[in-house]
Amino acid sequence: MPPESFSSLLADTGHHAKHWLFDEALPLWWERGADHEGGGFHEKIGQDGQPIGQPTRVRVQARQTYVYARAGALRWAGPWQAAMRHGLSFMLSRYPRSDGLFRSTLDTADERIDLYDQSFVLFALAHSYEAEGQPRELLEIARALLRQLESALAHEEGGFHDGLPHQPILKSNPLMHLLEALLAWVATGAEGNFRAAAMALCELATTRLIHPATGAVGEWFAAGWGPWGTPQERVYEPGHQFEWAYLLLQAETLLGIDARGKAVALEKFGRSFGIDAGRQVALFAVNEAGQPTDRRARLWAQTERLRTSLLFAAEGHGNTAHSQAAVASSFSALTGFLATSVPGLWHEWQREDGEFEFAPAPASSLYHLMTGLGELIARAASPAFGPAGIERKIAA
Repeated sequence: MPPESFSSLLADTGHHAKHWLFDEALPLWWERGADHEGGGFHEKIGQDGQPIGQPTRVRVQARQTYVYARAGALRWAGPWQAAMRHGLSFMLSRYPRSDGLFRSTLDTADERIDLYDQSFVLFALAHSYEAEGQPRELLEIARALLRQLESALAHEEGGFHDGLPHQPILKSNPLMHLLEALLAWVATGAEGNFRAAAMALCELATTRLIHPATGAVGEWFAAGWGPWGTPQERVYEPGHQFEWAYLLLQAETLLGIDARGKAVALEKFGRSFGIDAGRQVALFAVNEAGQPTDRRARLWAQTERLRTSLLFAAEGHGNTAHSQAAVASSFSALTGFLATSVPGLWHEWQREDGEFEFAPAPASSLYHLMTGLGELIARAASPAFGPAGIERKIAA
C-alpha cells in the first residue's frame, strides 16, 4: 500500500473510530453505565441500553477508570475527569484490604486474590496518576501494592503466581497485564521498583514463556514455567500473541531492551494461524501447531489485532504490506461487532457461522476498545505517535 494510501486509511478509519468512541460509547457508559447514586460502574449494559448488575468486580472499576483517563489524554471534550474520579474513588474506598492488596469483588465471602485484578488496579492508578498531575498519594498506593505482590505472589523461578491460594498451573495472561501496568508506571517517570519488575517480566517472557519453536506464548504453564500438557492440549490465543507483541515493543522503547525479533515472531504466529480466512476475524484459540480449536471470535482479540497492526505498519516491523492490510481488515471486522441498535454498545462474541450472539455488552470490554481505537485515533492525528501514547520521532 503506497504511503499516501495508508495515510488516507488512517484518516478515514480514525474519523469513524473517533465518532463511535467520543460521540457514542463514552457518553453512554458514563450516563447509563455508571451508578450515579451508589458509586462505581455497572457490570453490563443490555442491548436495550439499560444497565445490568450493580458494581461488583474491581477489574470493571479499574478498567473504566483507565478508559476515562485515556479519554482525557485523547482530548475528549466530555466529562472525562468526573468519570475517571467516579471510578477511582469507588475503587480506592471499597476494594482495598488491610495488607495492601485489593479484593476482587465486593462479595465479603470471596477472599481470593487474583493477580489479574491487581494488575488492572496498578494500571488504573498509573493513568490516574498522570491525569491528576502525579499526586504522591496514588504513587504510594501503587508502590505498596507492588511490594505486596512481590511478597505474596512472587514465584521462586521468576514471575508470579496468578493468585492466592497458589495453584499448581501457572498462567501467562495475568503476567501480561502486570507488564502492561508496570510499563504504564515507567512511562510516567515514577520512582520505585516498576522498571526492575518490568525488566524481570520481559526477561521471563523472552526466555521462558515464548515457545522457541513457534515463537508464540501459550496460556498455561507447569511449575518452572515449562509448557503445560501435550502439544495438542496447549492453548494459544491469537489475540494474546498480538497483545504480547505490542507490549514487548513498548518495553523496547521504555526499557531499552531488544525484543523486536520476539515481537515479530508473536505477531506472525497470530496473523498466520489465528485469522479466519472467510470472516477475516481473529479466532479465539488455536493449538501449538496453529490448528483452530475454537473458531468463535471475541471482541477484544479484534482490538488487539488492530492496535498491533497499526504499530507494525507505522513503524515498519515485519512485513509492512501485511500489517497495513491487517489494519484495514481488522478495523472492518471490528465494525461488525459495533453494529448494534443502541450506538455505543457492541457484540462480545461472533459464532463460527458469522452470526453474533445477542447478549448484554460487558463494561470490561470498553478497556479493549479504548486500547485499539485510542491507538487508531492517536495515529490518525499524528503518524509519529508511538505505542501507548508515547510520542517519539520515527527514524526515516
